[in-house]
Amino acid sequence: MRLQSEHAVRVKDKIIGGATPLVCLPLVAGDRQELLDQARDLIKLSPDLLEWRVDGFNDAKNSDAVIKALTDLNHKIGSIPLIFTCRIDKEEGMQKISPETRLDLITASMETGCLDIVDIELCNDIGFIQTVIDCARQNSVKVILSFHDFRKTPGENVILEQLVRAQDLGADIAKVAAMPKNYNDVLVLMSATLKARTGMLKIPIVTIAMGEQGVVTRIAGGIFGSDITFAIGKNSSAPGQISIRQLRQAMSVLYP
Repeated sequence: MRLQSEHAVRVKDKIIGGATPLVCLPLVAGDRQELLDQARDLIKLSPDLLEWRVDGFNDAKNSDAVIKALTDLNHKIGSIPLIFTCRIDKEEGMQKISPETRLDLITASMETGCLDIVDIELCNDIGFIQTVIDCARQNSVKVILSFHDFRKTPGENVILEQLVRAQDLGADIAKVAAMPKNYNDVLVLMSATLKARTGMLKIPIVTIAMGEQGVVTRIAGGIFGSDITFAIGKNSSAPGQISIRQLRQAMSVLYP
């Protein structure tokens, strides 16, 4: 049996941190119609979660356009929980959006009741983070606090520090994604995940080694304590993602 989170998170009918890691598919679309078309196709693949990468939306700086698309998306996906992510440009966001615009967009979107989880980065200033967490609590939205390094894999102590900091700041879920330069880096990430799960964190964890060498973490990360993995539905949102069909086939051996 895999290591489970002490404080599992329920979103709709899904348990994050429970007996089985969940599979999330990203929605990466330039406009509203493409977003809805993607959602229609991804629903057929039965993902546990969907993540809308709002930073890939052409009108991401227009809160009215985003909220219109979000409302329509919510109706389209029904009972599938939705992660709302407007990734900051310094962590590979697809466009540069000012902190003020991002904050207004994120809080306004949470107030619609059309999303279940919001993902923001630990590199944001503390006021930004606290405002998002306060708004999330008021609107029954769960918060992922995330750290990404697309150039390297930090040392184990740094990974653990980021995960613990996320928990200490009030995250419901702590996330670290890093780029390995070799397979030892993959082991570093998984070792940190295991240590976090067995003694340092009570909340669900998401840890991912990106790129080709990190694919094993997308399949087997749940054994070490990672609670969500990401696959490709239509478009990839990070290097190293594989198709949901391949991922589920491989995971079925580990989580029968």
